[in-house]
Amino acid sequence: MPSQDTRLLAAQRRFLEREQRRAISAPQLPRALNEECGVFGMIGHTGDAAGTIALGLHALQHRGQEAAGIATFDGEQFYNEKALGLVSSHFMSEKVVSQIKGNSGIGHTRYSTTGGSGLRNVQPFYADLDRGGLALAHNGNLTNARTLRTQLIREGRIFHTTSDSEIFVKLISQSRRLSIPERIMDSLPAIEGAYALIAMTHDAMIGVRDPVGIRPLVLGKLGDAPVLASETCAFDLIGADFIREVQPGEMVICRADGSIESRQIFPPQSHARSCVFELIYFARPNSFIEDECVYELRKRLGAQLAKESPVEADVISPIPDGGVPAAIGYANETHQSYDMALIRGHYAGRTFIQPTQELRELGVARKLSPNKGVVEGKRVVLIDDSIVRGTTSKKLTRLLRRAGAKEVHFRIACPPILWPDYYGIDMPSREELMAANYTVEEIREHIGADSLAFLSVDGMYEAFGKGPRDPERPAYSDHCFTGKYPTPLTDLDRLKQVAKVEQLSFLAETS
Repeated sequence: MPSQDTRLLAAQRRFLEREQRRAISAPQLPRALNEECGVFGMIGHTGDAAGTIALGLHALQHRGQEAAGIATFDGEQFYNEKALGLVSSHFMSEKVVSQIKGNSGIGHTRYSTTGGSGLRNVQPFYADLDRGGLALAHNGNLTNARTLRTQLIREGRIFHTTSDSEIFVKLISQSRRLSIPERIMDSLPAIEGAYALIAMTHDAMIGVRDPVGIRPLVLGKLGDAPVLASETCAFDLIGADFIREVQPGEMVICRADGSIESRQIFPPQSHARSCVFELIYFARPNSFIEDECVYELRKRLGAQLAKESPVEADVISPIPDGGVPAAIGYANETHQSYDMALIRGHYAGRTFIQPTQELRELGVARKLSPNKGVVEGKRVVLIDDSIVRGTTSKKLTRLLRRAGAKEVHFRIACPPILWPDYYGIDMPSREELMAANYTVEEIREHIGADSLAFLSVDGMYEAFGKGPRDPERPAYSDHCFTGKYPTPLTDLDRLKQVAKVEQLSFLAETS
């Protein structure tokens, strides 16, 4: 007769198998929501706005490559055009742009995820309200989306997408306030998480940033026309002037006459702090955040990394393209030679799925090839902006050794990623994060490097001129490194409670 421990283990295994089957068969909501996107909008343009919006989205293409959409208003009606793929593959067509009429509009570019792909989830979303039409685009992720969605469905609300952004539309539509800006203000206290929101009505463009300021939103002008965007690099491409960042918890109401009204929806908070990954990874190097050039900030990360973890080498090389600024900073600080040990293939595409391990490894070489003339017989230091799973790092080490590198050292210009993100970054679970499960020495051994070092958390803050880190009032949302999340994680906490109750019940039934 099986022992009690054996029966308990068997029951736990059956419970986990049942939960996996439920997860596969159930409608998929959360995975598709973990995305980093770009938003752009303008009002009162001298001509049709769609072409300029398409250029703005093109500048924000690095924030999302799955799909894009543009909604415009011509004074009488709204137009909404959406397409899967890159902005340039659809919205650079004169025929398409000429059909999206109006001198005001908003746009959205979406990050590719493993679930929830399809035209119905592409933004901007549009709704006819009793106060007129509303188009809405959102960057970020809500940490109570599942809870709110369940509540709204029970109240009779019908959802047409699996995107958490549709929750904004539902909450705004049920408000009884007089104007749409007031209805947006009325809906936001129910929201938890990260959002940079742009909405278009018949007479205004509205921008809102979450009270913590996790996701970015900037304000500018093209002539007299107000412009909103995720990053300042979008202003550079269209020739707009940067005015300022939209502050955490602030709403800006822009009119076609060029006027801009500011409302502080949430009082200024001592814990307001933007996502540090914008500085480290997501923002384009030529964007400005908090009045500083992102490129220069990343060079300072490399210089600080060199101070903390120097190594004797012949070549300091980036892993293109993310590691370039940090590698320059590292080489400048150590007075060592900067060169390109790896050459990026710009026509490799975004995916490379092959049936064998040998072909999968060749996929890395298809994107990054060793520069044998630079690395043969040399001690090489590779600088990257992060290590997530470590698989690419391992393959690059092999490529460089085959090319004749004498030594291969890795230096990472950010701290170890120990915790997942729930605010809009498509990041693996904690079980899949390399640094969360292995020591630095174990990671070094896994990737086959001669040495490995990460930038410290305090060093990161020092590089940004904010250090050392204040544990009570950190300057940035650094939860991926520290596990200190700036907002409640309502959905996650509820799922954990439900799973715990169900597991205990299941074990009791089978014991």
